[in-house]
Amino acid sequence: MLFHVGALWRLYETDMLGGIRRISSVSGGSIAAGLLGLKWRDLSFQSANLHADFVPSIVAPLRALAGQTIDVKSAVLGALLPWNTSHHVANAYDAALFKGATLQSLPDDPRFVINATNMQSGVLWRFMKPYMRDYRVGAVLHPTLPLAQAVAASSAFPPVLSPLELQLRDADFQPGSGMDLQRPPFTTNVILCDGGVYDNLGLETAWKRYQTILVSEAGARFAPQPKPWSNWASQGYRVLNLIDSQVRALRTRQVIDSFTSNARQGAYWGIRTDIGNYQLADALPCPHDRTMQLAAIPTRLKRLDEATQEALINWGYAVCDAALRKHVNPRLQPPPAFPYPRGV
Repeated sequence: MLFHVGALWRLYETDMLGGIRRISSVSGGSIAAGLLGLKWRDLSFQSANLHADFVPSIVAPLRALAGQTIDVKSAVLGALLPWNTSHHVANAYDAALFKGATLQSLPDDPRFVINATNMQSGVLWRFMKPYMRDYRVGAVLHPTLPLAQAVAASSAFPPVLSPLELQLRDADFQPGSGMDLQRPPFTTNVILCDGGVYDNLGLETAWKRYQTILVSEAGARFAPQPKPWSNWASQGYRVLNLIDSQVRALRTRQVIDSFTSNARQGAYWGIRTDIGNYQLADALPCPHDRTMQLAAIPTRLKRLDEATQEALINWGYAVCDAALRKHVNPRLQPPPAFPYPRGV
């Protein structure tokens, strides 16, 4: 979430953010995207006003959220009280960020797409202002679902934070809008988890529609294990991680190959990128060993101290800047400094 805050900061500062037509998100990125969508109409998208609107409207609330530990409390409440963990996470998101807003609070333009994975149908479930849908199950038009629940579903990383269950009515769905699963229980009890399980980069809803794609990736990567466990449970978990790692690698390779072959325009940057690969003499100083330490911070809804928050935001800002100036607009002026003086 905080890495993406840094990227959004640089996009805002370059006057590019206001020109984006679609913002598609998964996992922790959906927390930042959900708040951005809610506050979109309040932003001027003028770099001169960055500290007057973007920082207080977007950066400050997300940093306040990052100063809380949500996952442990939500897991305990999920074990002791009605509703599962993800609903308690949604309540925390709503209290901190969304204040009762629904999907109808999002702007018409640009289109915000918050992606979750439907554990029943095995495909993407999309939350948008005009509809929420799964192409197999069907579409619910003009949904009034709380924005916090959409974000909680998108960031419901298994197994602890997922699933989020939506209680709907079969009559809520547009007749004939589903391919083969438009029937109960698929239409009445929708079981969702992190959108990154199906589409770790959130590309599905943008790839076929747009020629210029900007990709910011902050997801966890598969770690080497010198002595894998041999018991069946641990080995099975390791195999699932291997499969997930392969899918992530293929998605990323698809994006980068499309840029290098000129099939698409745009840029990719990630939390594990080596900023030196952009070969910019005036890139902000980001030693790769230090940024890899930031990348290794566990992806949790756990309190981060102020120095770590600022380092993550600075890193997202710096690598986004390098990618934009190298691959999108070489005429952009380099930033004079990090958003926060401590650097990465």
